[in-house]
Amino acid sequence: MQIKLVPGDSAGTVTAFYLSSQNSEHDEIDFEFLGNRTGQPYILQTNVFTGGKGDREQRIYLWFDPTKEYHSYSVLWNMYQIVFFVDDIPIRVFKNCKDLGVRFPFNQPMKIYSSLWNADDWATRGGLEKTDWSKAPFIAAYKSFHIDGCESSVEAKFCATQGKRWWDQKAFQDLDAYQWRRLRWVRNKFTIYNYCSDRVRYPTMSPECKRDRDA
Repeated sequence: MQIKLVPGDSAGTVTAFYLSSQNSEHDEIDFEFLGNRTGQPYILQTNVFTGGKGDREQRIYLWFDPTKEYHSYSVLWNMYQIVFFVDDIPIRVFKNCKDLGVRFPFNQPMKIYSSLWNADDWATRGGLEKTDWSKAPFIAAYKSFHIDGCESSVEAKFCATQGKRWWDQKAFQDLDAYQWRRLRWVRNKFTIYNYCSDRVRYPTMSPECKRDRDA
C-alpha cells in the first residue's frame, strides 16, 4: 500500500493500515501513524496481536517527510515470520515463536483495513496535544493497493500452500544479510520505543524478543 499522510497540524490523529481477524481472540498486524504539530515528525507505531494479546508496540521516526509524497508500507506474513517494510526496508520482524509458547497468527483469516481516526487521548505526546478541529478536514491518501495471498472464502484445502507459494519459499523464511543490516540501521538511528527493552512495563523480557534480535 502507498500512503501519503495528513499534512500540517495532524496532532491527535492516527492514520492506520492494518490486518485484523474477527473474533475475541483476535490477531492483528498494525501500522499506525501518530500525527503531530506542524514541523514535528510523525511517529510510526507498529504492533502485533496474537490470540487477543497485544502490547507489543514499537515506535520509530521515519527518515523522510511522509506527507510530501507517497511511500510504500507493506507486510510479509507467512508461517515463519511477520516483517514490516517501509519502502522495501524492513523496520520490524516478529518471528514464529510457537515453540517458546508465544502464539503466532496462522489459524484464522484476517481482513485488511485502513482508517483515519481521532485518538487525542494518547496519540500525540501521550495525549497532551489535542486535535485542533479548526485544521479539519484531515486527509490521508492511499493508492496502489496490492495483495498476494490465499482467500479465506475458498475451501481450506486450497489455502494449505505447502511451500508452493512465493511467500513460503526459503528466501522468505528469514531476512537476508543485507536486510538485517538495514533493520539494524533503522533500530540504531530511528527507534524511539521498543517494548522489548521496556523494563518498567515488562520486567521480564518476552521470549520472542531474543529470537527477533530485538534484545
